[in-house]
Amino acid sequence: MPADKLAILRGSLDLMVLRAVSTRPLHGFEIALWLEERSGGALDLDDSALYQSLHRLEHRGLMKGQWGVSDNNRRARYYELTAAGRRHLASEGARLVSFAMTILSVLGKRT
Repeated sequence: MPADKLAILRGSLDLMVLRAVSTRPLHGFEIALWLEERSGGALDLDDSALYQSLHRLEHRGLMKGQWGVSDNNRRARYYELTAAGRRHLASEGARLVSFAMTILSVLGKRT
């Protein structure tokens, strides 16, 4: 992994994927682009990890996928949040933010 890339912490990828699709349905490549843009390119995101996350979230009923046609006229699976996914994103997102703030406080980095 390049020195300037950050490893994704276990459990955080699912929340980031949920956040990516929280405003509109996206297909896998769009989700990867969204994460790349939002992180400023700082995340080390493996394609296989992203697709495992998508399957896991769909299996857990937090997202639903539907086949469609992308902007470049290719078949793509579009994902969107379910009601359970919205609840999970809100609760677990708040918990992760609280945890991150605690770590920052312990490290003396809290602003």
